Amino acid sequence: MRILIAPDKFKGSLSATEAAAAIRRGFKQVWPGAEFHEAPMADGGEGTAEAIRSVRGGEWIDTTASDPLGRPVSAHYLWLAENSTAVIDMSAASGLWRLTKEERDPPGASTFGTGELILDAIRRGAKHMVVGLGGSATNDGGMGMAAALGYRFLTSDGEPIEPVPANLLALTAIKPPEPLHLPEFVAACDVTNPLLGEKGATRVFGAQKGADAKAMSLMEAGLENLADVASQTFGCDFRNEPGAGAAGGLGFGLLTFCHAKIRSGFDVVAGCLGLEAEVAAADLVVTGEGSLDAQTLGGKGPAGIAQLARKHGRRVIAFAGVIPDAAQLHGVFDAAFPLSEEPLSIEESMRNASNLLEQSALRAARLIESGKTL
Repeated sequence: MRILIAPDKFKGSLSATEAAAAIRRGFKQVWPGAEFHEAPMADGGEGTAEAIRSVRGGEWIDTTASDPLGRPVSAHYLWLAENSTAVIDMSAASGLWRLTKEERDPPGASTFGTGELILDAIRRGAKHMVVGLGGSATNDGGMGMAAALGYRFLTSDGEPIEPVPANLLALTAIKPPEPLHLPEFVAACDVTNPLLGEKGATRVFGAQKGADAKAMSLMEAGLENLADVASQTFGCDFRNEPGAGAAGGLGFGLLTFCHAKIRSGFDVVAGCLGLEAEVAAADLVVTGEGSLDAQTLGGKGPAGIAQLARKHGRRVIAFAGVIPDAAQLHGVFDAAFPLSEEPLSIEESMRNASNLLEQSALRAARLIESGKTL
């Protein structure tokens, strides 16, 4: 039996690689002679560069960049020398994980560090740039990223403003750098949110980054002003583009300032991994992530894996730390298994995730072997 194990990360507890290894350990206790193929997945969020590196190889480039609050930190991106491609997780510099809960400050947080990583890759000779959008601590519409590339953001008096959301209402002009030679950009994301509105960057994701109602109102107005000034400056308006609201509007920033194309993060990673061929060759396809919920079905990696499995008539099962509503997964996966059959706190589940996932895989394999599922 050929088994493809292609999970996403279990956020906060297991990387996709660690999750795949735990599932394999559980399965091997029932199917010691099976042929296992591991393809740790990502969908444009955290771990995208690692997922691509797991199959394509490449070199980690270590450099110094600014964290969301402007402090210097060590960060890295993936360099694929054979086609001069840089793969950058925006979360490497600008991620929420960089801040303690007490430090979260969306009006004062910037993607400047992501821009520094991009600039480093450009100076290295990048011809292609893949930027994974996810896990951000920011809500600046990509202004910080653009500032690192040399764009100037000015008030009505021609004074430069610090590129953070709190200052966006003072913006009246944008001056692009001269000259600016950019590589081909792909923005990889797992959401389709526009920049503004009830489904936009601020209203949907602002609270989890630490913004209260007052801050969200300020940031929403600031992003609207950024979109207005950018439209007047460049003659194009991407505020309603699906994915423009990803990573606090960094999707909008990459479209506007870097002429990027937004693509499904799952499609980008799946293409790099040759995932469809792996699915077609498998007898059983296995995926999973921390929570299987409505967001999963809206473009996350496990749903993409399931869609490929259905296309090729393959059985597909999933594992998750949390399955809030199993009924909504009907028709997506042949079966879905939680980490534990007993109620556990989130803290306990995260602390023992590797062992719990291994044991869940063992139980699932026994059920499949006995014919009680699938």
